[in-house]
This record gives sequence, structure tokens and C-alpha cells, in this order.
Amino acid sequence: MRPTDVQQIGEELAIKWEDGSESFLSLEKLRRCCPCAGCKGEVDVLGNLYKNPEQPLTPAAFRLVRVERVGTYAVQPVWADGHATGIYSFEYLRRAAEAGEKPLSPQ
Repeated sequence: MRPTDVQQIGEELAIKWEDGSESFLSLEKLRRCCPCAGCKGEVDVLGNLYKNPEQPLTPAAFRLVRVERVGTYAVQPVWADGHATGIYSFEYLRRAAEAGEKPLSPQ
């Protein structure tokens, strides 16, 4: 399912889906569940996880500059601290919104 509209409203990302439903994600949760390799790490063919040490996030890390579409399958947020490597598939966004404040599994 694809969104028909994605926009920031206050401290949340609002997503309207093609079925008419809506999802709201806090910007903090959106940033904290960033799926990029720098944030979540990478797994090699043997299943070993390689991840950078956790970095403290500044207030700028939670300020959204813009959200760009990636093809017909994802969005890519650009954050005020310069981070812009997370590509959030529409499926991942939907799962993140449905999880509420619970942690999101990587898949």
C-alpha cells in the first residue's frame, strides 16, 4: 500500500494511505527507527552484525528538514543534523506507525 500524502504536522509525520487510513509517527520515533546501515548496522552472510557505536542524538536530529520520495516504494527523510541515508519503505513506515511507541523489529 502506498501513501497518497506525507507531511509534517507539528512534531509528527502524518501519512495518508491509499485505503483512506492515516498514520502518525512522532519525529523522534521516526529518527530512532532509521533503517540505514549507519544506524541499525549491517549483517554479513554469516549473520554477524556490524554496527557503529551508538552516537548521542542532538535536538537537531529530531528536526525534519524535508521528506523526499524514493521511486514508488519509499521515502527518505532529511534531518537538520545532516543525516539523510535512511530509506523507509512504505511497508516499514506502516509497521512503525502500527507499533506505536514499541521498538520496531528490523524486518
